[in-house]
Amino acid sequence: MKYTEMSREQLQTELAHHKAEYAAHQSRGLKINATRGKPNAEQLALADALLTLPSTHIASDSTDVRNYGGADGLPEMKQLFADLLGVTPQEVIVGGNASLNMMFDCIATLILSGVWQRGQKFLCPAPGYDRHFAICEYFGLEMLTIPMTPDGPDMDIAERLAADPNVVGMWCVPVFSNPQGYTYSDETIRRLAAMPVANAAFALLWDNAYAIHHFKGVRPQPLNILRECERVGNACRPIIFTSFSKISYAGSGVVAMASCVENLNFFRKRINVQTIGPDKINQLRHVEFFRDVAGIQAHMDKHAAILRPKFERAYTLLSERLTQTNAEWTTPDGGYFLSVEVPGCAKRIYALCREAGLEITEAGAAYPYGKDPLDANLRFGPSFLRQDEIDPAMDVLCSAINVAAIEQVLG
Repeated sequence: MKYTEMSREQLQTELAHHKAEYAAHQSRGLKINATRGKPNAEQLALADALLTLPSTHIASDSTDVRNYGGADGLPEMKQLFADLLGVTPQEVIVGGNASLNMMFDCIATLILSGVWQRGQKFLCPAPGYDRHFAICEYFGLEMLTIPMTPDGPDMDIAERLAADPNVVGMWCVPVFSNPQGYTYSDETIRRLAAMPVANAAFALLWDNAYAIHHFKGVRPQPLNILRECERVGNACRPIIFTSFSKISYAGSGVVAMASCVENLNFFRKRINVQTIGPDKINQLRHVEFFRDVAGIQAHMDKHAAILRPKFERAYTLLSERLTQTNAEWTTPDGGYFLSVEVPGCAKRIYALCREAGLEITEAGAAYPYGKDPLDANLRFGPSFLRQDEIDPAMDVLCSAINVAAIEQVLG
């Protein structure tokens, strides 16, 4: 029986039971951090052979990688990212270790060059990636929330808002979106590529952060946004980002930007002033380590074997322990997060989790300005936890959800 179907007396009995259960979990003195989608030590160790590479310091074009130069990346690194993204090497710039840096620099360049201006607007699918929203807020770009659906952002709303000439861009996480794990449908991608916009400088910032982070053996194959945009005459609309941050070492990966050659030449002007060259030694060691896309995919299968049991256990516990609530959650085939919706309760659940030693992402963080209109979304990152931490973490989360859900019904 759902809590909404119970009498007040039944609810009070249930509440006493779940509060006692919660108090027992609270007394364990847990200190579990599930706030971010970080790889754990076992995943990081998969790339330890990188520490013995590269075996040479000369790149394919005779560049000595120990020296200055090569500001936009080694040829073989560009080729590897091009193969991974389905573009050409000429459509790729390779940078440092974090796509967040490159996305920040992209917006900074567009604003400093006068292409965009502070006070203009950005379309932000939500729940979404809090760091995307932080970049917009930092640069004074007004954020407009677009609801997410299992097929991607609500395109009817996106198309209506894009008719405003002050709307200059849109964030997109097309595969295993953060936090719900949705993958954009072909129809959504076609509509984004062809979407009428009022501002000629409108850009899709296409964050391929989780494109190959499957853990159930299913590798999504969405339409190629760059080719779709070319097909409808908007070749320079997408600016694509991806990295090895969660594939090799989170703090020492390699990042790439892909777009039309015209866009890349624009960004190269800034790059050639900003740097005398990236870490080309790290680029070369990654090429040697992975070799090709098949090598990357084989490596990701090893990641999947570590992640899968954590997520499967978490899904099982949610299904077993939240049957009486109105909570809903996604069960994606990849990505790094669990996303749970409990309307009207997220802030209360977040507080209860913290008081019992479980840190999850702050309630509201997955929305622009931290304002979840339904106070519903909770984001939980199982990846960083050891397998033996999943049960105690879920004990706390499920107890907190039950307590908050009953309190809400009781008013």
